[in-house]
Amino acid sequence: MGSVQTPSRIAPASSTAPRGDPHLRRGRRTSRRAARAPAPRRAPGRRDHEPPPQLPRVRLRLPRRVAARRRRHHRQPFYTPPRSTSSHGRGARLIVTEACAVEKVREFAAERGITVVTIDVRSEGFVHFSDLLADSDESELPEVEIHPTMWWRSLLLGTTGSQGVMLTHRSLATSVAQQVDGENPNLYFHKDDVILCVLPLFHIYSLNSVLLCGLRVGAAILIMKKFDMVAMMELVQRFRVTIAPFVPPIVVEIAKSPLVDAYDLSSIRIVMSGAAPMGKDIQDAFRAKIPNAFLGQGYGMTEAGPVLSMCLAFAKEPFAVKSGSCGTVVRNAELKIVDPDTGASLGRNKPGYLNDPEATKNTIDKEGWLHTGDIGFVDDDDEIFIVDRLKEIIKYKGFQVPPAELEALLITHPSIADAAVVPMKDELAGEVPVAFVVRTKDSEITEDEIKKYVSQQVIFYKRIGKVFFTDAIPKAPSGKILRKDLRAKLAA
Repeated sequence: MGSVQTPSRIAPASSTAPRGDPHLRRGRRTSRRAARAPAPRRAPGRRDHEPPPQLPRVRLRLPRRVAARRRRHHRQPFYTPPRSTSSHGRGARLIVTEACAVEKVREFAAERGITVVTIDVRSEGFVHFSDLLADSDESELPEVEIHPTMWWRSLLLGTTGSQGVMLTHRSLATSVAQQVDGENPNLYFHKDDVILCVLPLFHIYSLNSVLLCGLRVGAAILIMKKFDMVAMMELVQRFRVTIAPFVPPIVVEIAKSPLVDAYDLSSIRIVMSGAAPMGKDIQDAFRAKIPNAFLGQGYGMTEAGPVLSMCLAFAKEPFAVKSGSCGTVVRNAELKIVDPDTGASLGRNKPGYLNDPEATKNTIDKEGWLHTGDIGFVDDDDEIFIVDRLKEIIKYKGFQVPPAELEALLITHPSIADAAVVPMKDELAGEVPVAFVVRTKDSEITEDEIKKYVSQQVIFYKRIGKVFFTDAIPKAPSGKILRKDLRAKLAA
């Protein structure tokens, strides 16, 4: 269906977990030759927390009925049991989880004969991950053939609900190669890097561009179970993190937090941001906090495989990029910009949505173009700028108002910790932008002060019609604002 060239083999990877630190696990890739070699001694001068030069690969011994199924499905651990067993989980044969989450899947797995594997402590009635390693022969590891069989996962807690997005093994392998392979890769990771993984691995950004790309080059990966500002800063300082993949809410918190000044973050060389737009003012404030790091954005979506563009500042031979840019199209991908009435279109090579042919038909046209639903443009230097989601554009008397633009402006105010903008119906204008605002600690900023702050900096039709103060902005784990929840509050 698409023009992406797919490598026939990708080197397999393995991971392990060091003891002693509750915040992280560490993963590393190794070659077949390294797997056969005797365990290395610690290099002179290497500190205890530094990753070992190599970790052995292993073969998993799975039940035949499990091994025969090639699909993968990632489910959010935060879900309650009814949500965890929704329709997109049908067809699963293996559930890999932690002991703290087994009760959420116990009944579901028992009714369907699904094998449950725990990766930390043993739980009665379930298989432990170490059992899958029993009797494995580490000296005879086969080459990994990347077959075009289906691998699928769900877009969970998205802005429009839950959908099961289908990808292939080859598309994931190709995406990793697009980013980190070659003499001058779009995303320059190397074996000496230490990558911070604070984003949830059930989100495609973290899974693809953090975990898989990190393992591909043999980098150390520090995995935090959940975001905590102080714990994250401590890890960066302690392990000399060099790569920090974030989402805009984390970038905003770092830019505004006085805690950052107490830590040595000079080891960071790349700060990646994705999953949502990021304004120029916030980028500038962040760079003032961590001036040694390249800060940039990428662009993509799960349905597209997922990465479509990458910041040129992340390349082995970096180029300066404009603030707000998402970089240029990655190798072997295609992009076109069309009239909004037709729908923005990107990336021709994806199967579509699981068990939802109507959604697939509405998203992928007859020519194979995937309609992303994003509003954006490409400048004279081929850099991509994403303005907002087509469905989220507010129509004020026929004028288009991108919520992300107003949100980026609102959070530059020192008394505003977070903000979201949604449309509210209006008899005269059709729709007016209204803001949900989270005040900073001890802030007493008023609605009138916020309206004045915005109106002084935007054209008349982008002015805020009303302000609602709230304790938190509802967001998906990926960092995307759940606007449908806010619209529901307005309708209530």
